[in-house]
Amino acid sequence: MNSVIWRLVAGLALSALIGLVAYRKQALSGSGVIGAIGTGSCIFGFGGWVWGLTLVAFFIYGTLLSRFKERQKEKVAAEKFEKGSRRDLGQALANGGAGAILAALFFFSPDSGWLFAGFIGAIATVNADTWATELGVLSRAAPRLITTGCKVSPGTSGGVTALGTLATLLGGFAIGLTVWALLIGKSWLQPGLDWARFWWVLPVGAIAGLVGSLADSLLGATIQAMYTGAASGQATEKKFDRQNRPNTYRRGWPFMNNDAVNFSSSVIGAAAASALYLLLV
Repeated sequence: MNSVIWRLVAGLALSALIGLVAYRKQALSGSGVIGAIGTGSCIFGFGGWVWGLTLVAFFIYGTLLSRFKERQKEKVAAEKFEKGSRRDLGQALANGGAGAILAALFFFSPDSGWLFAGFIGAIATVNADTWATELGVLSRAAPRLITTGCKVSPGTSGGVTALGTLATLLGGFAIGLTVWALLIGKSWLQPGLDWARFWWVLPVGAIAGLVGSLADSLLGATIQAMYTGAASGQATEKKFDRQNRPNTYRRGWPFMNNDAVNFSSSVIGAAAASALYLLLV
């Protein structure tokens, strides 16, 4: 129990430090810092350093990609997205909430490898979705709606491209590779740990990330709340435009905003990863 308390304290300190740096770099809002500290402390404290540093890696990857060709993406699809690149409390909980829950469950059942796999799947999903969004919007080919195959404008919820799908695979694989690298590092400090037997984290990360991200697109195309811009007349995730005028409700479940979609897809990715782990290991 003492080790958990120390990990919680260390996780709190590290999460606070990262959160403050991210706030100064305008990667997190004030509420986003609170969300990052909460999820980060829980994942570090209950899951351990491999879990916590995987979350940190996801945040770093997403922050760097959000800065990549930022102005071009702003021109292409800024009015489509509900929120900007500065993550708030809702986004922090949507991205790290499922992982935090799995970390707490793992603390009470540390021999359940499927929970660890589920965590990888959850983070792989949100990372894959971030990569798909940040890179897919730059595709020269028009995205197609995942449900009908019809062409839609860049940034449309449920729209997919070949570039975005490739980014999805790479994003999920990146999390699997990150976890494996962290386990190799841990084996240097813990000689009895056989890092080679964790080979499964690579396919689990890639496949679960793809499954979760495609689920995100499917939810976005079907039940995510969408609106018609008051000025533009185009579909958007935003309830209000830049002048704070209310946009007109268009379709979807009113409570199913982008954060709810992201959280739901991370749960689906976690379930896919756990099932894949039980098949492979």
